[in-house]
Amino acid sequence: MPAPGTRTFGRLDGRRALVSGGAQGIGAAIVRSFADAGARVVIGDVDLAKASDLAGQVGMIAARLDVADTGMVQEMMLQHGPFDIVVNNAGADQHAFFTDTTPEDWARLIAVNLVSTFACTHAALPAMQAARFGRIINITSEAARLGSKGGAVYSAAKGGVIAFTKSIARENARFGITANSIAPGPIRTPMLELAVAEGGDRILRAMTDATLLRRLGEPEEIAAAVLFLASDQAAYITGETIGVSGGMGLGG
Repeated sequence: MPAPGTRTFGRLDGRRALVSGGAQGIGAAIVRSFADAGARVVIGDVDLAKASDLAGQVGMIAARLDVADTGMVQEMMLQHGPFDIVVNNAGADQHAFFTDTTPEDWARLIAVNLVSTFACTHAALPAMQAARFGRIINITSEAARLGSKGGAVYSAAKGGVIAFTKSIARENARFGITANSIAPGPIRTPMLELAVAEGGDRILRAMTDATLLRRLGEPEEIAAAVLFLASDQAAYITGETIGVSGGMGLGG
C-alpha cells in the first residue's frame, strides 16, 4: 500500500470502508464518493433492500446493520471487516418539544445517534490499531453546538459524538488513527423532508434563514468533506469538528 501522501488527491484505492446508514441521504452520497475514489465499501443499513439497490448501482457490498444492536455490529465486523475507514453516519431525529417526549424516546435517540457510534468504533479499532492506520469519521450536527428547538435529545446525543470523537483522537493518535467529525447544517435529505412535513414551510424557512448562504445543503457537499478526511491529504487533521452548514449559527 502506498505511503501516506503518495496518492492522487482524494483517492482511496484499496481502502476498505464501512458507511453506516449508507442506503440513502448523506450516507448514500458518501458511499458514491468513496466508490468513485476507489474504496471498497460496505453499506451498512437497517433497510437491506435500499442498501442492496445502491450496492448494485455502485458495485459494492450491502449488509443489514441495526447500529443500535451491538451484537449485530460485532457480527458485521467479523463478516466484512477489518476496515481502514469507518463513517458513523446512521442517525435518527424526532421533532418534538422535550416535555412531549418519553424516556423510551430518549433511549431510542441516544442508541441510534450516540451508542451506535460507540459500537462501530469499538468494533473497528482493534484491527486499526494492529494495522497502525485508521480513519474514524463521525457525522454529528450543528444542532450539537447550537441546540435545536424541538430536538433536545438529538442535540444532546450529537454533542456526545463530538466529545467522543475528541477522546478517540487522543487515545489513538499513537496508532496512526485519526478521528474527526462533520457537523452538517440543514441538508436536503429524507430526515429533513420528514421534519418539514411535520412542521410545514415555516420550519424550512427557519432552517434556511439560519445559514449565511440562505439555502439548504446537498448530501454531496457533506460527502466531499468526508472524502477529504478519509484521504491521505487529511493525515494531519484529528480531533476536529468541521461545520458544513453554510455558515449556520454565525448570524448575519
